[in-house]
Amino acid sequence: MTSVKTWIVAVAAAAVMCAVVGASYLSLPVLTAVVCVAAVVIGVGWPVLLEVPAKKTLAVVISLAGIATAVLANVAPAGMPLLWMAVVIALGVMAVFLIQLLRGTGQPHRLESTFGASAGLVLTSLGAGWVAAERLSANTANTGMMLVTGISMLVAIAACLLPWPDRIVAPLGVVLATLAGTLAAPLFSNVPMFPAAVVGAVVGIILVCFRRLILADGGPARLPAMLAAGAAPVMAAGSLVYFLERMLLR
Repeated sequence: MTSVKTWIVAVAAAAVMCAVVGASYLSLPVLTAVVCVAAVVIGVGWPVLLEVPAKKTLAVVISLAGIATAVLANVAPAGMPLLWMAVVIALGVMAVFLIQLLRGTGQPHRLESTFGASAGLVLTSLGAGWVAAERLSANTANTGMMLVTGISMLVAIAACLLPWPDRIVAPLGVVLATLAGTLAAPLFSNVPMFPAAVVGAVVGIILVCFRRLILADGGPARLPAMLAAGAAPVMAAGSLVYFLERMLLR
């Protein structure tokens, strides 16, 4: 991946993360809207990134899955914000299989298209975790976890820009994200340091893993694919952050 491509992916990831954090300070509907927009970005760019057929149809399915899970996480019963996530993912995967069947027999890259689109669908759906995490924060005395998570993720994104081998960048990114979360917790929130460190480590791991995946085949060549590659790890972290908050802060 060239330097310009790396920066575009990193800026996209940072922009989505900043939008999520900023929206959390405005209102839950605004945050839901941000997650929906990010889902559309991934939906449009993911099939381009994977270079699979039926790009437009798959883009609609992937985007709708992310939008549906985010909206349902906003209106779901208290204490169960991700109640409908599994249902949406299941229906989305069924739709992906149906698309492949309608393409007819003998079509190229059917297996790659099915698995790749299903993976993108899951990624967009996981973004609903940001909505769930915000609802959880509103019901607890621990405020500022979203900001602490964002700081950890931005530090990890910066580490991923380093032009060094994965064996150096991967552990460095995780360590720096963990330290950033640990230090940001007492400075910008009332979140205990240990949960902040755990969340920082997790988002750091997610980002360095995505860095490796993106670099494995040379990186995306087109702008929609670059934007999707940047937004994907942020969305993927949403549900993990929610479950960690629920386990460590309740």
